[in-house]
Amino acid sequence: MSDLPTPRGRLTSNRPLSDLTWLRVGGPADWLFQPADLDDLAAFLRDLDPAIPVFPMGVGSNLIVRDGGIRGVVIRLGRGFNAITIEGPRVTAGAAALDAHVARRAAEGGLDLTFLRTIPGSIGGAVRMNAGCYGTYVADVFVSARAVLRSGEIVTLGPEDLDFRYRQADLPDGAVLVDATFEAPRGDPERLAARMQAQLEKRDATQPTRDRTAGSTFRNPAGFSSTGRADDVHDLKAWKLIDDAGMRGARRGGAVMNEKHANFLTNAGGATAADLEGLGEEVRKKVYDSSGIRLEWEIMRVGEPRAD
Repeated sequence: MSDLPTPRGRLTSNRPLSDLTWLRVGGPADWLFQPADLDDLAAFLRDLDPAIPVFPMGVGSNLIVRDGGIRGVVIRLGRGFNAITIEGPRVTAGAAALDAHVARRAAEGGLDLTFLRTIPGSIGGAVRMNAGCYGTYVADVFVSARAVLRSGEIVTLGPEDLDFRYRQADLPDGAVLVDATFEAPRGDPERLAARMQAQLEKRDATQPTRDRTAGSTFRNPAGFSSTGRADDVHDLKAWKLIDDAGMRGARRGGAVMNEKHANFLTNAGGATAADLEGLGEEVRKKVYDSSGIRLEWEIMRVGEPRAD
């Protein structure tokens, strides 16, 4: 690999990634870069050989890193990118701020972003995936986001640039989100806090929150409007299709489709990324064979398989 720029932040070669993902699997990145601040990130991307791939990584909550690892530079934002500020009805959060923290801070300020409270991960990933829960999606409250391009330029992106759709949004190739601004409805802080507590209790009762998962494995095969908003959804659920195909509790190596919730792919102990992805593909085939519906992955899979 070409010589890399020398940043002020931390640049680590051949860095294992398994401990940075919720599923605890995956091989090493050629390089892991943890920028000191926005200027450090912009300078690094500006000076980095354009031929070297870049992969922005959040907290690894919705991710399978394959066993062979990731070629190029993985960029992981840290404390310099997790600030949360409130001005009037608008909340601006760094890309590394946890969704749950943003929901709580907004509620304390009388702003309703409660849908974020039970979504695993950070704001950068929430924007990238148009995350949603309880009928509200990022697209419904999104104002703008800032990103650093591969050229090092810092740009502001609006809704028209991201083209929000069901569980996805568009970003320029290699761009790294650094913060996002949302406009939230007002609400009573105590009522918002109570709603979030009820959401947590419902989640804990129905989902395997104590197991090693990456959240929902497959997208619900639901209709979704072209605007990316939650106004055209029907109630076909991935977990029900998996159940009907007889795949609840299915296993491959250390991977299992969770008994508590069939749409949660779980590392039950000693699973490899190949176990997890292979079981997921087996589930997709069984569901298609039984229902004619092709499930789409919600978990992102990146990197290369382990070489034999």
